[in-house]
Order: sequence, then C-alpha cells, then structure tokens
Amino acid sequence: MALCTTSMSSGEARIEPGRGGLTAPAVVLDEVTISLGGRQVFSGLSLVFDGGRTTCILGPSGCGKSTLLRLVAGIGPPLERGRVGVSGGGGPCTCSWMGQEDMLLPWLSLHDNLLLGATLRGQRDREAEGQARLLLARAGLAEAGDSLPAQLSGGMRQRGALLRTLLEDRPVVLMDEPFSALDALTRQRLQDLAAGLIGGRTVLLVTHDPLEALRLADDIVVFAGSPAAVVARLQPPGRPPRAVGEGEMARLHGHLLSLLMGGGRP
Repeated sequence: MALCTTSMSSGEARIEPGRGGLTAPAVVLDEVTISLGGRQVFSGLSLVFDGGRTTCILGPSGCGKSTLLRLVAGIGPPLERGRVGVSGGGGPCTCSWMGQEDMLLPWLSLHDNLLLGATLRGQRDREAEGQARLLLARAGLAEAGDSLPAQLSGGMRQRGALLRTLLEDRPVVLMDEPFSALDALTRQRLQDLAAGLIGGRTVLLVTHDPLEALRLADDIVVFAGSPAAVVARLQPPGRPPRAVGEGEMARLHGHLLSLLMGGGRP
C-alpha cells in the first residue's frame, strides 16, 4: 500500500469526499513506536482506519488516543520507529481538526469564523461564501451568522466549530472529544448534525463515551494497556446516528463498558 505522509498544508484542490471527487483515503499506522515523558505510548502499533468511514476511538485516559490524532495530523512528537500516513499518493494529504474547545476568534462574526481558513489562504470567493451560508442554514444558524461568539450559546459555538471544520473540505477529519463539554441534550443534537454532515470522509473521533461511539461510528476501536494496544474492534449494526437504548445496541454498550472498566480484558 502506497503511503503519503499527512500534513496541515493546504495547496491542493478542494474536494468533496463521497461526491464524485477524490476518494477519502485510509489512515495507516505501520509499526509505530513512540514514547512520551519516558513512557512508551505505542510499541510496534500497526493499524488501518478504513477510508470514507467514521471510526470512534475509545480507551482509558492517558492511553494515547489524542497522541494518535496528533501523529495523523503531522503535529505529534517524532516517531522512534514506523510511519504514519494515508493510502494512495499524488501530492500532499491534509486533514482538519476539531477539539473540545470551539476556538472561535472572538472579534469575528460566526460567518467570518467559518471562512477563516479560506480568508487566510486568499480563497474566500463567492463559492466559499455560498458554502458557508448553506452550512449555517443546515445547522439552524442562518440567523446567527452575523453574531459574535460571545453572543452565542455553547452549543451554537460548537456547531459553528463543526461547520468550520467541514468547510475546510478535507478528506480526513480528526475530532478529539468534540462534544464532551456540552449538556446531554445539546450533545445528542450535535451528534445527529455531525452524522449527517461528515459522511464520505475518513473520520477519526476520540471519545470517552461508549454511547457516543455507538451512535456515530461505522467502526469502534478500543485501546487499553501500556503501551497501548487494540483490544477490540466493533462494527455496530445500522447507520449513524443510531438509537442505543435497547436490543443489540444495549448489549454492545454493556460490552464496551466492560472492556473499559476491565482495562481491556473481555
């Protein structure tokens, strides 16, 4: 499998994964070994996250989930051994990032925050403006486009952060506990919105919440141990966003809780 190293560069043509453009690539970790603070986080970790699918990554705090995202983004610490890349070739491969904090610039309107990347690259044109307006409308934020972040609720700001991430139109999207700071109802609404907007991209979503993983994931990867290793891979039935209160979803929820509470032991 050919690999090209991921980076945060942005000179390539815009694409729409899953809509007739370039295919969203698989993310590949090949014999990755890395240490932080004298502790080995990964030792010879090989893993493939399938292209065009949402993979939720679960595991105890400190097991290396966020480090994995940083490695994929090209902003992590240097590898001792191995490589991280994406399948295919033909130029730089880029990703977008969404974390727990919305990171909206307080002096820009919500609309201008969505277009910040395009503005900095000198690519803010009529097409980009139109895409921003369409996304704001789809997220129920059409009337809030001219508002400053301080005038918005936490849920509205996080919706804006999600839209800004998607407007960057990268084939790989990295999400580090993006909804964890929200109340339960707002979190579920944003999960529903995300499920409708991120389809066709390769999404790696770190979460501590098994219910969130079951609602949003095409694939679930569970890490445990030190150095961290994959102790389970699951594919929930049906399409996201799922109801998780009964039947197979309830069984899988119990199974994931057992894995997490037992340190990865079934």
